Amino acid sequence: MNWILLIIAGLFEVGFASCLGKAKETTGIISTYWMGGFFLCLTISMVLLYKATQTLPIGTAYAVWTGVGAVGTVLVGILVFKEPATFWRIFFLSTLIASIIGLKFVSSH
Repeated sequence: MNWILLIIAGLFEVGFASCLGKAKETTGIISTYWMGGFFLCLTISMVLLYKATQTLPIGTAYAVWTGVGAVGTVLVGILVFKEPATFWRIFFLSTLIASIIGLKFVSSH
């Protein structure tokens, strides 16, 4: 169950990073809404990360949380913010995904 919470926490990390990107692109009240989304996603992500670390090793949990957030944020950057999808970006993104999966399999929990 805590692995699921950890993955969800990572997805909320993608949410707060994406909201930050959208807030940067907007002004006025719209920017304020995006910042509200940022703080909401940040809070949910941190609470779920905390809950997951109650039973998972902190080093593994933090690495998986940041990895899920990084992979998701790069994908959002490519799909939403039209960032380049170069060979090397995709290659290293793939190695990051493989590392996250590897950490899951070698974890004692």
